[in-house]
Amino acid sequence: MSEANSAPERQGLTPRRARRIRIVLSTVIMVSVGAVLALRLDSTHSVLTMGFYGVALIMSGSALVLSKAGRTRVATAVLGTGVTLVLAAEWAVASLR
Repeated sequence: MSEANSAPERQGLTPRRARRIRIVLSTVIMVSVGAVLALRLDSTHSVLTMGFYGVALIMSGSALVLSKAGRTRVATAVLGTGVTLVLAAEWAVASLR
């Protein structure tokens, strides 16, 4: 077999490994957000705090479902954007107090 007819070797993750990594990452972030929400509710009883962390839970859950469906790039974007926006909003509200 000549080299011209052989298929190029794939670089990077296989689709199955990418899905598993995103699923695990989404799950870890979801559990972490839940734990931080519980800790934040001990220190402050703000509806905004519950709302921000609720949105983060929804975004990580959405990323989990997207990853299971094979949409790993979209899941990564949803997860990264969602967590970044929630952290920025929480910081903005904390700086106003």
